[in-house]
This record gives sequence, structure tokens and C-alpha cells, in this order.
Amino acid sequence: MSNGFLSQEEIDSLLNGDINPPTENTEGVDESILSDLEKDLLGEIGNISMGSASTALSQVINQQVNITTPMVSTTNLSTLKESFEVPNVALEVEYVTGIVGINLLVMKTTDASVIANLMMGGDGTVQNTELSELEMSAVSEAMNQMIGSAATSMATMFSREVNISPPISKVWSDTSESLSDKINEDEVVVKVSFKLTIGNLIDSNIMQILPVKTAKKIVSIMMGEDAEPQPPQPIHNNDEKVGNALNNPIVEEFEKPIEMVPQRTIEQPMVQVQKADFAPLQPSSAGSHQNIDLILDVPLEISVVLGRTRKNIKDILNLGTGSLIELDKLAEEPVEILVNGKKIAYGEVVVVDENFGVRITSILSSHERVKTLGK
Repeated sequence: MSNGFLSQEEIDSLLNGDINPPTENTEGVDESILSDLEKDLLGEIGNISMGSASTALSQVINQQVNITTPMVSTTNLSTLKESFEVPNVALEVEYVTGIVGINLLVMKTTDASVIANLMMGGDGTVQNTELSELEMSAVSEAMNQMIGSAATSMATMFSREVNISPPISKVWSDTSESLSDKINEDEVVVKVSFKLTIGNLIDSNIMQILPVKTAKKIVSIMMGEDAEPQPPQPIHNNDEKVGNALNNPIVEEFEKPIEMVPQRTIEQPMVQVQKADFAPLQPSSAGSHQNIDLILDVPLEISVVLGRTRKNIKDILNLGTGSLIELDKLAEEPVEILVNGKKIAYGEVVVVDENFGVRITSILSSHERVKTLGK
């Protein structure tokens, strides 16, 4: 059950007359390692953190993403690898502060191919599920965003700082290979399986794997049994201080009041201060405007703006010969005339001897031109 709602499997079980809803198989591992309360807490924590991760992934690929229905079970990597459908994409991160331990996020390669295609501007339709180096980099970035958002959500829940190490991603295509260099094959781990849906493109599962030690650490923090250590505060005990002073004459001698030595008065040299005098300003004469002749030959760049628009990177990459770009101005509206990137006038487009030109129809006032200087 997730968020108070029955999953489809639980509904089917109830309709078939089963008293107990289906649970995850512990796959040959002692079920008593985690209590029902601990499993419920891990499922709830995973539901909240992966919900935040789904929001981060949705923003990256611009598709509706849902990660729900956590199923918690205990197993080990050697047993887990036998049930895997290879190849898979695995992302390994390590909690370095707040929580200490390893976290594995495993996703099917077919699902990763769709995510990579969406991140690179595609529509999610893939023919070849084998990931190239560029696609693997895109998937790693998406999973990195998910794990980072999940860690931020956990930091909010635990009221403590949670930091992770740089993630390590790889394609796990052979069951004989080790899934993680930091988790032994026979070590008991906690598997949290989530239902992953991305629009109408993906209806699959994504898996989170935690060592039991890390999982129990998370549960103890959530239950308030593992408080974050505080830096030691200095202890001031006045009675102890007095007792040491009585037993130690040297300390008592140092604590006697110190006689103040009168300070010597140092004479400072006299400094003369007087009011500054400035020559009166003279009114400008007509001849001073002749200095503008010095800059008459300075070249300026004149440009004409027919209109503007804003496009996404995906739309820009799809442009080609013959593509139409709709501007934010009508055909009969005046165009903007810029000098060195600053608007000074408006005009209309004309044809002069089979060449395009612009006839100035209005010039901005001095006040309007000054306002454009800060833009």
C-alpha cells in the first residue's frame, strides 16, 4: 500500500479472495532481519524521496514521470543477479555526510534508452536499445539529478545535512560481473522496487539497493534514535575553579588584580587644516562644440531589427533550409534602427535600386535614448 491507496496487485488479490495482499519475496534471506515497521518506514522514505526524484527527472526530460508503489524486501546480490534481465544501467553513489553507506539505483537499459532519447531532444521512440557513450552520459546525468533530488528530500526529512559522492555509472550486461565493488555478493541488502511510468512511453520498474546497515541507519534517524552529534561545548565550573585556586598558589598568584601602569602621553604633531578653494566655473561658449569634430570619423555599427522570437534549443537544432520563423511583429509594423546595439529610431523597409533599405520615420527623443542606454 502506498499513500493510503491499494496497488493493482493488492486489488487483484482481494478480488481473488486472498486474505493477505502480495508481498515481496525475500529470496532465501532471513525475513526477520527487518521488522514490518522498518520495512514500512523504508517504503515511506523511499516513496517521498523518489517522488522528489521523479519531479527532477520530469523537469529534465519534459515528460510526466511517476515513481510510486515501493516494495521492500531483503536479498543478496548473488541471488538478485540470477533474477535480473540483463543488460541494466546501474548508478552507484555513496553517502558521505548525514548518512554513511552505499546506494545503488538500477534501471533497465530499454528504459534508459528512452530517457536518453528524450534528453537529446527526441520523442522517446528508440530502435536500438544499446547505449552509445553520449547516450550513457545523458542517462547518467538524469540519474544523477534524481539521486541528488532524493538526497535533498531526505535531508529535509531528517533535519540534517545529507551529501553524496560523485556517482559512478556503468552498464551491467553480464551476470558474472560484480554489480558493486563495495558490496559483497553474499552480503544481505535491502531491495526497494518502484513502479516507473513516463508518459505513454515507459511502464516499468526501477530498483534501489541498500546494505542492511545503511537501511537500519536511515530507520534509526527517522525514528529519532540516532541524533546528529553536536560539537562539544566548553564546561565552566566555578566551584572547580575556586577549588583549584585554593590548592594551587601559583594559579592564585596569577589571578590577583594587576596594577595599572599610567600611560605616557605622546605629543602628536600639529596638522593644519584649511578650506579648499576652487576656481569658479565659466559658462561654455559656442566654440567649445567644435570638439565634436574630433570624433566625427569614429565608425558606428547600424543594424535593423525586423522582429524577435524565443525558441528552445530543440527547436533551434531542428531548423533547416526553408524553415519559417514567426516573429513578434506584424509585417506593416515599423522596424527598429539600432546604433551600436542601442535603439535610436524607427523606420520602414523600402527597395532602392533592387536593394533593400530603411527609411527613417521617427527618431527617439533625447529622454527615450537615455533610457535605452541602461538596457
